This record gives sequence, C-alpha cells and structure tokens, in this order.
Amino acid sequence: MYPLAPYDAAPFAPHATVPLHLQPANVAFMLRGLRKVSTNWLGKIIMALVVTLLIAAFGVWGINDIFRGFGLSTVATVGGTEITVDQFRNVYNDRLQQLGRRFNRAITSEQARALGFDRQLLGELMSDAALDDRARRMRLGISDAELGRFIRDDPAFHGLSGQFEQQRFEQTLATLGYTEQRFVAQKRREAIRGQLTTSLTGGVATPKVASDAINRYQNEERGIDYVKLDRSKAGTIAPPTADDLAKYFNDHKLQFRAPEYRKVMVLSLTPDELARTVEVSDADAQKAYDSRRDRYGTPEKRAVQQIVFPNADDARKAADRIAAGTSLDAIATERGLKAQDFDLGLVAKSAMLDPAIADAAFALKPGQVSAPVQGRFGTALLKVTKIEPEKVRAFADVKAEIKQELALARVRGDISDLHDKVEDERAAGSRLDEVAQKLKLPLRTVDSTDRSGRAPDGKSVADFPGAQDVLNGAFASDIAVENDPVQVAGGGLIWYEVASIEKSRERTLDEVKDKVAASWRDNAVTERLAAKATEIADKLRAGTSLKDVAAANGLKIENAKGLKRKGSEAMPPDVIDAVFRTAKDGIGVSEGKDATERVVFRVTSVSVPALDAASPETKRIGDMLRNAMAEELVGQYVLRVESELGASINGAALNQAIGGGGNN
Repeated sequence: MYPLAPYDAAPFAPHATVPLHLQPANVAFMLRGLRKVSTNWLGKIIMALVVTLLIAAFGVWGINDIFRGFGLSTVATVGGTEITVDQFRNVYNDRLQQLGRRFNRAITSEQARALGFDRQLLGELMSDAALDDRARRMRLGISDAELGRFIRDDPAFHGLSGQFEQQRFEQTLATLGYTEQRFVAQKRREAIRGQLTTSLTGGVATPKVASDAINRYQNEERGIDYVKLDRSKAGTIAPPTADDLAKYFNDHKLQFRAPEYRKVMVLSLTPDELARTVEVSDADAQKAYDSRRDRYGTPEKRAVQQIVFPNADDARKAADRIAAGTSLDAIATERGLKAQDFDLGLVAKSAMLDPAIADAAFALKPGQVSAPVQGRFGTALLKVTKIEPEKVRAFADVKAEIKQELALARVRGDISDLHDKVEDERAAGSRLDEVAQKLKLPLRTVDSTDRSGRAPDGKSVADFPGAQDVLNGAFASDIAVENDPVQVAGGGLIWYEVASIEKSRERTLDEVKDKVAASWRDNAVTERLAAKATEIADKLRAGTSLKDVAAANGLKIENAKGLKRKGSEAMPPDVIDAVFRTAKDGIGVSEGKDATERVVFRVTSVSVPALDAASPETKRIGDMLRNAMAEELVGQYVLRVESELGASINGAALNQAIGGGGNN
C-alpha cells in the first residue's frame, strides 16, 4: 500500500534500540555476578544499598517510564503507537491465507520468512502507523457518507452488474475473517491515510526531460532496407561422412541425451469434471432464477441525496423548513456541504450500506424529501431525484448458465467427501490406481513424459488440470510415494503417483543418427550463412551499394518502416534488437527467425514522434512517471515521520509473533 522502509541485510538493524549492556547475554552475565557477590556480608550490604536506590528512583520517576520502551508483547513502536504481537500475528496470518488462496496452495511460515514476507509486512504496518499518528495530530477525518462511497466503489464488492452487492460484501468479509465493524474501521484509516498522501503527491508534476526520454525509448521508430539470407543461399553442402557424424555427435552428446521419463498416474477431481455428471432440472433452474433475479439484470437504481444530521432534533427542524418551502440544496449549502458530500449518485438498493436509509430512499417518489430517518451514522433526510427501473434478462437466456452454477454448487460438497475417502484409502496403503478402481473415479495414466510434459516422440502430453504442478511434483517424488494433492483453481484436487522411472541416459549414435545428421546440416548452413552475411556487410561498409550487393548475390531488397523497440510482427526480436543498437545509416547483421537465417540491414531513418499533450500515450507516460515519483515521495515522507516520531523493532517479539525461534 505504501512504500516500505528500507532494511539492511542484517534483519532490523536500522531500528535496533537495545543498548549493548542490556543485550540478553550481557544481562545474564551481570545477574550471575550479582548473585555471586551477594553471598558474602559486604555484598549483602551493597545489594541493600542498590535496592534502596532503585526504590527511590521508581518513586521519583515512576516505574512505568522504566519499562514502557519495549514489552514482550510489543513487536514495534512508532511514536506513541505500538504494534503488538497479537496485532502483527493476526495481520500476518490473514495475509498468508490470502496468498495461499491466490496461489491455490498453503504458504508455510518458513517459506514466508525466506521471502522476507515478515519484514516486508512489518515495514508496511510501521509505515501505516506513522501515517496514522501524523493524521491524528493533523486532526484529519472522513464523513460517514464519503466512507460509504469509498467502500461501495471497491470493485471487490461489485457483482456481475458492476454495482455494489450487499450479499457479496458480506460474503467477502466472511471469507477474509473480518467483522463489518473491523473492516469499516480499517477502511476509514486507509481513506484518511489517502488524504494525507494525496496532499503530498497531488501537485507532483512530470519533468519534461523524463517524459521525453521515456517517449524516445518507447515510441522511437526506425526504418531499414535489408536483404535476407535463407537456406537456399548457403549453397550446396555435401552429405556428412561417417567420421563427420561421429565427431559431431561426440562434440554434442549432451544435446542428444535422452531425458528422464516417468510414468505418472493422475486422479483429478475438479468441479467442472464432476458437474458434467449432474443433471439439473428446468424446475430447479427456474426456482434459482426466481430467488436471485437481481443477478440476471440491472436492479432499480435511484439518484439519492442524503444529509446526515448530528441529532434527531436538527433533522426535524430541517424537515419542517423543507415542508415550509426551503429546498434540500439550500439546507446543504447552509451546512457547508458540497454536492459530492450529500449526493450519493445513481445507486441500487443493495449498494447502500445502511438498510434503514436504503428502505426509506426506495420508498420515496421522485422529488420527494423523506421524513427524518434514523440510520447507522445519524439521523438523515433523503431525496430521490431520478429513478431507473429494473431490467432483467429472460429465464431462457440464462437457463444454461444457471444449470451450470447449480451443478457446480452440488459437486463442491462431493469433492470434500471424496477427498476424505481418497485420503482414507491412501492411508490404508492403497495405490492410486487401486483407490480409483474402488471409488469408481476416473484415473489417467501418462505412460511416459519428461519434465516439460513431452512424450518420447517429442509431442506434448494432452493437457490436464494442474499439469505443470503435477509434473513438478512428480519429478521431485519417487516411485509409489504418497504425495500431497495439488489444488487447482475452483476448488479441484489432483492426486498423482509415480509408477515407474526411466533414468536419463546417453543415447548411441545409431539411436539418433537422423537427428544428428539434421543438426549437422543446420550447423553447416548456419556457419555458411554467417560468413556470407559478414562478407556482405563488410562490402556495404566499404561503400558498395545495397543494390549492387543484392544483385551480385541474387538477393531481394526489402524495407521495413515504423519499427519500435517493443517489437513488431514484421521483424524477429533479434533483428529489432540489432536495429536499435545501430546508428542511422549504419550497417548491421542479425540472426533472423532462427539460426539458419541471417538479415543484413542498413538503418535508413530514425524518428521520434513529438508528444501530443492530449494523446492517450502522453497521458499514460505522465501517469506512469507521476505514480513512480509519488511512491518515492511518500516513501521519503514516511521515513521522515518515523525518524521524527522515533521507530524501533523488537526482533524477539517478532519471532514470537510468527512462531520463530531465537533472537534476531
């Protein structure tokens, strides 16, 4: 969300605040010394004096001031804000679960630490704490109406219609493990931080020299005249002798080595596969259609104006004035509200967070102002200025879609049950093929595949769900080993088991003689064309015209214009790269579409289109630069705030929060 404070290679070194004499090893040494001296009469007198002085110090300064710097339950502090072990652990676990859902696999704490996820997250939380502290000191805030708009505009809560859906909102929060109160509080903090960072970056201007440089790099266009040398220009190449093939084979044995092949049994349970076996009746589909008609069309929308009053008395007084002829707009102006502060725009009922407000708004007639309505955030007056009626797709148009959804919903529970049954059978020692036969589940056997999913004949194995994950796991496993199932998108599971292994080996020349001969010929063609292309380029550099060189070698002159660095279908990537490394009127040579093709070219034109201030391209470049500069500016600001407030990290508490051991 915000740029992270940089860390040195040593974890948390920039924030370490524990003095040397208070480090654990040294404290233990001092305690052992105190116990030793207290065993004789002189030591006991000294210890009594020390204790008396400490009690006096506590009385003068207060014991809280001595111990409030770092407690065992505090991971980090920024100014007066503490990030506790429980707070960090909750966010850490939430984020790990979100990552796991994104990648369809569990992310272990060890994997997260290896990626530096814990330090990155702590840096983010400390940045947020610094901005929250600064925002509080500046007394920044956000109105409930604006916060509601902020949440409604989040695409995560939009349904198929593109509008906010209350049911989707509640389901998403439940999935993330949030209560509505916790989520709204978090969004309020995010919105207020946004005010602060926007005030920093709102005036960021894009330097023209930077825009010009990016424009040149991305939009510079070049033209070339060129000739292409293909296999036909390599001349006659005599067939290789037996000695030629033997020498070439010995020099390139690794190229012809047989990869390791494995026979893999695959049992896949995916919703799509199981859904094909489920029959859904028209009656069930109709019932589902009737119960959620709002999903199959555009719901009724209303343009709603809302003024929230601090108390019911103020709302009643305003309502009385409106009844006497004062407009709602006039009331808003008197209260210092701008249009965006009280105009909710065109919204569906499900997009309104407050049910009481939604019910009242959708009971009004156009132009009518409501009586005072008690909502979640205060007493409000409402006015509807426009109504768009509901539009619903016909059942016949969505019947197939509904049946597919119902079938998928029915089999998701089956997958869970089947998962348990499969695991029970595997725990009993059954092989995967035996499990499939007993439970009457489809089993696929890939007879022979290499790590990339190719059979011995070089053809790709027909695709199956989670193929690459299965292959990665299979080639890290051994024969008859029980492997964890692979999770696939949509909730499916795939079990796999290695049935046999054919080790990688060196092939004999007789096994691959045809391939060796073809590779030998390709190599000979490549060498011949490379030499020919270099010869042509040297003549061009010496002053011979491209026309004369082409005529002498039976080549056709071609040209290409409008070439850009990002590539063009007109030219292979290697040629594009060479063209942009060659000066105007310069000569270049490049490999063509493969090693058996060469391109010799002259750069005939170099042009950079001027930036049109109104063009989408200029806007894109400007937005990219502004975002980069804004991130850097906010990052520097956060570092400055942390420095002013004082920021520190407790490595031991961090390890405790993530379940690690030892001290950093």
